[in-house]
Amino acid sequence: MEITPDCVPCLMRRVLFQARLLDNGCETEAVGAALRAYAKEYAPGRNSAEVATEVHRAAYGVMRADPYYQMKLDSDRIAGGYLDKVTEFVESSDDPFRAAVMVAVIGNIMDFGTPHAISGPEEFDSRFAGMLEQGIGSDDTDRFRELLSRSKSILYFFDNCGESQFDKLLIRQIRRMGVRVVGVVRGERILNDVTLEDAKRIGLDMELDRIVTTGGFMIGAVLAKADDDLKEELEKADLIVAKGMANYESLSDQDAGVPKVHILRTKCGAVAHSLDVPEDINVVRVSE
Repeated sequence: MEITPDCVPCLMRRVLFQARLLDNGCETEAVGAALRAYAKEYAPGRNSAEVATEVHRAAYGVMRADPYYQMKLDSDRIAGGYLDKVTEFVESSDDPFRAAVMVAVIGNIMDFGTPHAISGPEEFDSRFAGMLEQGIGSDDTDRFRELLSRSKSILYFFDNCGESQFDKLLIRQIRRMGVRVVGVVRGERILNDVTLEDAKRIGLDMELDRIVTTGGFMIGAVLAKADDDLKEELEKADLIVAKGMANYESLSDQDAGVPKVHILRTKCGAVAHSLDVPEDINVVRVSE
């Protein structure tokens, strides 16, 4: 996705949000470093995720700590408390696959410090039921199912901790269709996104046929910079499933050679505009 002027204040709010999580007085220095990086990187036509990566790299260099560590633990714990409920919802549904997609979309609300998201995992409980009733506002689920029926192996790009608990339900449905599922997590700690350490902590790796990483510190993924394991799996993949806005921002501009399915909630105007849908809705979008 191409960067827009609206991305500037949104990203600065995110930098300030995470600096304040550390509560060590680093806000001014972190925002200053981020602004200098933004001034250097910002240009029309640039991919928004690539610019955001460099801005966060500068901010993390100042903070020298993972501001989201405890929030990720809390997110996994709270979302994990819903697993029995959502498993029953999926398994008792007339269409378990569609129900699992709905659950996976809902999990994307666990994206802190962005508009239309929640500011902390403890707010998830008050949003869960309403989002379930809301359904999917822009829905390519049936086409997603068709593509899976012709797939032997797929790549599943994870997004946030907490959210990944709900991804388990969709992964189980996909594997029941006889499809090999390879999970892709972040190569290094960045935001509240799932790393290999996070995946193993909640047993996510046990739900998959294989798990690989994006290979470094980056928002979303840059396929051209993929390490050997991810490149190997890209060559085998018949489909990419990409969770969340960061993966949409980064992967929507990249030709992977196979169709992509983006599963997310439109928590900002720039992403909503790019998808040509309203803000604050659930989206399943196939890109072929």
